Amino acid sequence: MKGIGYQNQQQALAQLSDMTGDISAIDEHEYRQRIAKAQAFMQENGIDALYLNAGTNMTYFTGLKWYASERLVGALLPAQGELAFVAPFFEIGSLRDYQVIDADIHGWQEEQNPYALIAEVLKGMGCGDDAVLGIDESAQFFIADGITKAAPQLTLVNAGEVTAHCRMHKSTHELTLIQRAMDMTLEVHKATASMLHEGITTTEVEAFINAAHKKVGASGNYFCIVLFGQATSFPHGVKDPQTLKQGDMVLIDTGCQLHGYLSDITRTYIFGEASARQQQFWQYEKNAQLKAFAAAQVGNTCGDVDKAARNYLSAQSLGPDYQLPGCPHRTGHGIGLDIHEWPYLVKDNPQVLAEHMCFSNEPMLVVPGEFGIRLEDHFYTTAEGPKWFTEPAHSIDNPFGL
Repeated sequence: MKGIGYQNQQQALAQLSDMTGDISAIDEHEYRQRIAKAQAFMQENGIDALYLNAGTNMTYFTGLKWYASERLVGALLPAQGELAFVAPFFEIGSLRDYQVIDADIHGWQEEQNPYALIAEVLKGMGCGDDAVLGIDESAQFFIADGITKAAPQLTLVNAGEVTAHCRMHKSTHELTLIQRAMDMTLEVHKATASMLHEGITTTEVEAFINAAHKKVGASGNYFCIVLFGQATSFPHGVKDPQTLKQGDMVLIDTGCQLHGYLSDITRTYIFGEASARQQQFWQYEKNAQLKAFAAAQVGNTCGDVDKAARNYLSAQSLGPDYQLPGCPHRTGHGIGLDIHEWPYLVKDNPQVLAEHMCFSNEPMLVVPGEFGIRLEDHFYTTAEGPKWFTEPAHSIDNPFGL
């Protein structure tokens, strides 16, 4: 006979349903718009071509999803003209099945030098011996090293200048995808809170969250951190599972993926009755989050946002800077196809906020040996001010205002 915990989980799952039916993926037209934007920037900044390695940069500009490995798979995007792919011959059939933009795929056999092939394809694109080639900032070192040895006349630069310029400004379609992914994960959070009981383990909660993400239409958890009690004071967890007991802080940080775009929400709340100290620090955390949000105005810098949260915490005798008890890390990160991407809300970052940038807002508080509190919601910037993807937590003992 199944126990009460199992029944609670089944009841919580029964309240969830697929939330993805009316959401479409990025289409070829938008990929071509991205390519055009990158090419215009490259022309303005003296970059003749980009090498985009398998991973999110290649996906962002071409729609082709592939994994990075020891075998070079990538795309070459010239400042003018059509892009082309470079890949092992035996993968070409599979790659064509994943292509969104129809483009040539130049193949190399296992014993051949793919870096020499890159140099050859670049010449076919009209890039001269002295061309400037931007290398995907996420590419493994051996790729840049191989290109340097095969074509030492090329000037290699970091392509992050181009990729960040394009990816940090989200389109309306991207915002829609991120919004729905966030909505899905927030419903998973609510369901999770409803089925917690004394004696449940963090491992059991992680399994429930995975099942819940599937129920709302995701493939499962993109990631999941579940912490109870003192373990919440370790921002990214501990190696051993915990068992829930009365008076424990509960920290759950999870997200899913929708058509490549990610959610990432953290809730911290009490199981049972909160102490005055737990309540006080929880409110400090929420206030710091709201201070950061208020500072996230177009024209301010990423550093200004971090400073607003950190100044508030310092005024409560927390910190200063990254000292504990206080906030041990930056206030937030960008999000999109990667869980952490440009720009970053970190001290002294001079990046100016512009419309349609997306950020996490999570100036976590850590009290060593006691507990940690992270409230993480995301927002995007508009000319009228920042807009939440998800409303912040309500209170320590009623996080969802239910």
